[in-house]
Amino acid sequence: MNAATDTNDAALLGVLQESTPFSKRPFADLGKRCGLTEEETLSRVKALKDAKVIRQISAIFDTRSLGYASSLVAAKIAPEKLDAAVAVINSHPGVSHNYLRNHEFNLWYTIAVPPTSKLGLNGTMDLLHHLSGAETTRLLPTLRLFKIGVRFDVEGDAKPDDQSTPAYTEANRQEAAPLTDKEIEFVRVMQRDLPIIPEPFVAISNELEISFEEAESMHAKFLATGRMRRFAAVLHHRKAGFGANAMGVWAGPQDDPEALKKIGETMAGFRAVSHAYQRPSYTDWPYNLFTMVHGKSEEECEQTLAAIAEATGIHDRHALYSTKEFKKVRVRYFTDEEMKWEQIHA
Repeated sequence: MNAATDTNDAALLGVLQESTPFSKRPFADLGKRCGLTEEETLSRVKALKDAKVIRQISAIFDTRSLGYASSLVAAKIAPEKLDAAVAVINSHPGVSHNYLRNHEFNLWYTIAVPPTSKLGLNGTMDLLHHLSGAETTRLLPTLRLFKIGVRFDVEGDAKPDDQSTPAYTEANRQEAAPLTDKEIEFVRVMQRDLPIIPEPFVAISNELEISFEEAESMHAKFLATGRMRRFAAVLHHRKAGFGANAMGVWAGPQDDPEALKKIGETMAGFRAVSHAYQRPSYTDWPYNLFTMVHGKSEEECEQTLAAIAEATGIHDRHALYSTKEFKKVRVRYFTDEEMKWEQIHA
């Protein structure tokens, strides 16, 4: 845990990462769960944001369920072209994460493209591959979601091989259905950082020009349909004491879908795994299972990955560590920036 936090902060960070209640006085409700008053809770949350332990408190939407096409992307970029490539890639508003990793495929980023895109995901990637000067670009979309949900152990009681039930998997997703104008406006407002005031959701309801009860019902509907995974805090992992993150890539069976699914589910059962996916493989990339692990050190990450290897019997694997962060933001849905990028670059 970061030295700037105490046990009350740790308790708050724990519940904030799980869910912020859509209620008239959410910080009072969060405080009750931690034995704090509303005033104490507001003060502590503000301090944690000022210290940049909390990155943002907002809705966490499911990209696919909103009609967006998205993918993880791996690229080989020559060192002398890296800065220019990063600038081009980061200019796309749908690129939310971009890291340098310790591998021949050295640049890894995520991209989301709206349903209104004229280029689509493949066209956008063809253009980014050309503009970035990449030697090779590999599209690695999610074929099956086994787990998604970052929840850092700020309380400090977890072990590398601890198990937990994933809160959000493929089963929570529903096929994308067109959103109404009011639902799109709801997404635009709820994706913003929550103001740290006593009645933030009342203010949001007023901005949407609907009653609190209508906004509460829409929030519940988005959760029930899987369009929203949760409304919660995202932390600056290094400020929260988690200095290492490893993307474990695994060569699972290529010709046995059921066995691959069972292995993916086993991987997702590890508490330290925040993301677990099945992705496509290529002749120059044989790894079709991905697990994201965060730890206080590389040693801690390696302990979790070793436990996964023992549990699954898969030893053809790599641990890719991020050596530099070029971009890390939340995807902003239904903005004008997406179309402006296409108009300029296409």
